[in-house]
Amino acid sequence: MNQDRAAGTPTARPAGDYGIDAPRLLIVPAVLIVGSITQAVVQRTFWPLVGVALILACCVLALYASRVGKFVVWGRLLDGLNLRGNENIVDLGCGRGALLISAAQRVPTGRAVGVDLWRADQSGNSPDATMRNAAAAGVTDRVELHTGNLLELPLADESFDVVVSNVAMHNLKAQKDRDRAIDEAARVLRPGGRLLIADLGGTRQYQQRLRHLGMLDVSRRNLGWRLWWSGPWLSTHLVSARKPS
Repeated sequence: MNQDRAAGTPTARPAGDYGIDAPRLLIVPAVLIVGSITQAVVQRTFWPLVGVALILACCVLALYASRVGKFVVWGRLLDGLNLRGNENIVDLGCGRGALLISAAQRVPTGRAVGVDLWRADQSGNSPDATMRNAAAAGVTDRVELHTGNLLELPLADESFDVVVSNVAMHNLKAQKDRDRAIDEAARVLRPGGRLLIADLGGTRQYQQRLRHLGMLDVSRRNLGWRLWWSGPWLSTHLVSARKPS
């Protein structure tokens, strides 16, 4: 193992196997590609192949975001927090630990806690897979996992300096549930603590809810092409805020 990684030094992509996000959605483009190729052969026309090229381009963007882009973007976001290194950070919907372990690398005397229900939103998603990745990155000593729902976090009030989440809250379909998840994120955040939530949808609602809760410096912005999940029409936005001291 690389000595820097063994020491938990931040890297562009932590050592480990982080799978592919939303693997079940790959069925849709696969069916469309097969159907288009079949149509091209039967009708002896190349036009359906144009559609195949576009679908493949969208798949490449999604694969890049899943395997590379999210590590680059979140590395910059975490570095932008100017952490002291002793903070407690919680990742809501941590999956196999891409964001969680990147955070743990930046708090050598702190703690990185992940909460998830370990469903199939990510290939091979499980607590064991996440802890294997933590071991590969050399941060097992500061990583802690909880099985829990974002609507009722198994965490104490005001126990974290930073709350982060990457493309997880949109899985809550009801508006009241998304509001409740934001309430829970604010509840576990310490006074003066910072919150960063990235998602594909619902971010304007998150922004409004955080303002309703009295959070400060609430902002929303597009995270750019590195987190395009099939093109600019399905891009990731970041909502950030600070809890009043």
